[in-house]
Amino acid sequence: MATTLSNVVDLFMTKVNDYRLMAIYTTSGSAALSQYTEPWLMNAIVEFDVCTPPLVYTESTSTEDGYFSDDLTLENKMILAEIMVKYWLQKTVQDILQMNAFINDHDYKTHSAAQNLESKRQYYNMKCEEVSQMITRYEYKYNDWTTWKDTF
Repeated sequence: MATTLSNVVDLFMTKVNDYRLMAIYTTSGSAALSQYTEPWLMNAIVEFDVCTPPLVYTESTSTEDGYFSDDLTLENKMILAEIMVKYWLQKTVQDILQMNAFINDHDYKTHSAAQNLESKRQYYNMKCEEVSQMITRYEYKYNDWTTWKDTF
């Protein structure tokens, strides 16, 4: 049986805690959440181009969930979920509304917008490094070393 979009989104949701994503899930259901997160999966598929066998994905339609042509291993699904976190973070870092938001009164005080953005950027950079390392480990693990020297 082929792996569906919701299989990967479920793993992705275990890695993030975002009230906006939870609101989509609780108000509109799993299908709406899957459609909302599908672009992050597509970015993850492009970035995980070293996957063996190559990832072939059919996009969601209004009536059916997106799916992969093959049944992905747990390792492949976990890597895709981590890459999706990276793109979710990228969206969070680039969120202009959060950059402009600044609340400061006697009862509630936030850190400066610049400090908040810098912390998010540092976390995003750390996630990019982590994803890069995961992909490199995957490449070393599944490389065909007997024919490797002939590729150059």
